[in-house]
Formats: sequence, C-alpha cells, structure tokens
Amino acid sequence: MRRTHYIAVLVPLILALCACSGIETHPAPTDTFAQGNYHYYKWRSQPLQNTTGSADSAYVLDPVLREQLDAALQDKGYVQDEKRAQFSVDYIFASLVRDGVVASEASNLSTYPGVIPSRNVDQASIDNAYALGGVQETRNIGIQFNDVKRNEEVWRVIITKIVEDANTVNTVNLDKSITKAVRQALRTLPEAR
Repeated sequence: MRRTHYIAVLVPLILALCACSGIETHPAPTDTFAQGNYHYYKWRSQPLQNTTGSADSAYVLDPVLREQLDAALQDKGYVQDEKRAQFSVDYIFASLVRDGVVASEASNLSTYPGVIPSRNVDQASIDNAYALGGVQETRNIGIQFNDVKRNEEVWRVIITKIVEDANTVNTVNLDKSITKAVRQALRTLPEAR
C-alpha cells in the first residue's frame, strides 16, 4: 500500500520535472501556413562563414540550428528543394536580458484591504525570489517561414532559453538544447501534404 502511494506521488512529479526544460517556445498560429499547402522549402540566407576564426556563439549555433531544422522539417514530410521551394526558412539569433521575479512578489502580503489566511511568508517563496530575482541573460531564436511568391511571413516561432553560463559554449549541450528546442518549436506545425 505504501509503495503504491510513493509511485502515485513520484510518477507525476518526475513527469513534471522532465517537462521543465528551461526552453520556452512561442509559436504563431499555423492557419496561414496550413492554407498554403506547402511541401518544398529552401533557406532564405546562406550559412554563416567563419572566415576569421571567431569564437562568437552565432558561428557555433548556425550549423547546428540549420541541421536540426532540416531534420525536423523532413520528419514532417517537407522537402528541401531550391528550385521548387514554396516557402523559405530563416532565423534571427539574439542575446537579451530580462528581469526575474521582483523580491516583493515573493511575499503573500498585500497592500489591498481584505482577509488573507496564513500571512506568514514561507521560506520556499523567499528562496525563489532570490534565485529568480536578478537579471537573466537569454538566448533567443526567431524562426520565420516566408511564402516565396508573395514574400510574406506565413509562420514564425520564438525560442527562448535562459543562459546559465554565458562565458562558455558547450557544444554537446548546445546540440541537445537546439534539438529539443526545434522539436518543441515545430510541434504545432502541420505535416506536409
């Protein structure tokens, strides 16, 4: 009996933790893209050429992102064909900062009159306020699909990931993160027809 109780509690907890990947995706609605009955695509821009040997993360990211986007689109039935392309794929990469949780939001005290049971601030809320309270650096990728004939955007998705250590680029972790982010980002995209 006790063992089933642990399993009943641990399985949902483990699934919830696995779902938290630190990657946010914000896809646009797919209505316009689905109406185009697209099958063939091409890249709108050429791959980045690192002729100076720069250590900039954009040069590391470019081939990995292109490879993962190609693989994810092919899994959905889209074919990369420069001559018959119906839509083009491009991306924008940017490093940004965003504010975390304001320390005052960790408290359950309110300036509005009313009855609030248990006015004590729990330690977990205080710890979360400290952990999430600073400015956080993020890496953001905007993926955009454009109709080739009309030269108009037909779909886009924004991928955001909080950067733990901005000074080092771990290519193994980058590859895993990009793979996971692209799969998550293209989840709502319809299959090719």
